[in-house]
Amino acid sequence: MTIPKPPTQRQLRVGEEIRHVLADIFMRGECYDPDVNATPITVSEVRISPDLKNATAYFMPLGGLNRDKVLAGLIRNAPILRKLVSDRMNLRYAPRISFRLDNSFDEAHRIDLLLKKPEVARDLENK
Repeated sequence: MTIPKPPTQRQLRVGEEIRHVLADIFMRGECYDPDVNATPITVSEVRISPDLKNATAYFMPLGGLNRDKVLAGLIRNAPILRKLVSDRMNLRYAPRISFRLDNSFDEAHRIDLLLKKPEVARDLENK
């Protein structure tokens, strides 16, 4: 089993730039799809491949509403979003963007609920 390499500085920088561009596109409503524009979208992270040709954008609609509908709209509009991103960035290749729901918000909420349970809080206070 090989251990995956951590992302390089360039991958992190390009991923963060794509995240900012996508967030701006969603904020301005430049993707003219009612499923995408109906709910504000948070882009929490963009991971990009070492060759900078593939990007995965992790997102969450505000309040987690209409997740499946928004995901379908983003997948449907991925080529348009790729073009909008490439127009704003100076990259040799426009990365293919795939979209995934970000479940870290749900996981953080679950952990928070666990920590607030009386039996766990009691154990944390004793330390």
